[in-house]
Amino acid sequence: MAYGIVHHFPGGTKEQYEATITAVHGSKTSLPKGQTFHAAGASPGGWTVVAVHESKESWERFRNEVLMPRMQKGISGGFATPPIETPFEVSNQLP
Repeated sequence: MAYGIVHHFPGGTKEQYEATITAVHGSKTSLPKGQTFHAAGASPGGWTVVAVHESKESWERFRNEVLMPRMQKGISGGFATPPIETPFEVSNQLP
């Protein structure tokens, strides 16, 4: 079952997002293995990212092996604080 994550970065900016996405995904135009959807944009009070993975296991692997290690090292110009995270099981996904 597909698994979604909503990350809200209070006070986050487009510039911080662009620095972070490049460091975490390797580019602004490709998805990491197992991720099927990615959207991001300014939202009230900051910046929000929505990602959908093939499964909860795919998300956890990406989080544990890629996302957290890179964020813990620090990303120059990236988000300064951890996000507010809301996970959800995807019950319907349209193309």
